[in-house]
Amino acid sequence: MEQKKHLFELLQEICANDKRYELEAYNFVLLALNYTMGKHERPRHVSGRELMEGIREYALDQFGPLVRTVFEHWGIHTSDDFGEIVFNLVNNGLLGKSENDSKDDFHNVFDFEEVFDNPFKAN
Repeated sequence: MEQKKHLFELLQEICANDKRYELEAYNFVLLALNYTMGKHERPRHVSGRELMEGIREYALDQFGPLVRTVFEHWGIHTSDDFGEIVFNLVNNGLLGKSENDSKDDFHNVFDFEEVFDNPFKAN
């Protein structure tokens, strides 16, 4: 019987194959997905746009004014990077997708400075 790999081992393999993003970035996306899904009464598919909104909220809650610093350390500079991470997870069997889902769902969803820096700037 084939032994199933642990999530951590799978994430390590993904990071070894795509060195653009740190393992923590993948873990964060999975946690943000869980956060986003938890906002609904019943489990259901979450679109890329919905996930990005959940990522925005969860990141601000977790990291406050350090969000951009944390994301940049992980290799994340735009919402497109989250699309790459999500589809690396999809392509490695850790997430599912509908036939309508694509990386384009994450393209220019929002400006990082606007959503992550501006809330903390003094008026």
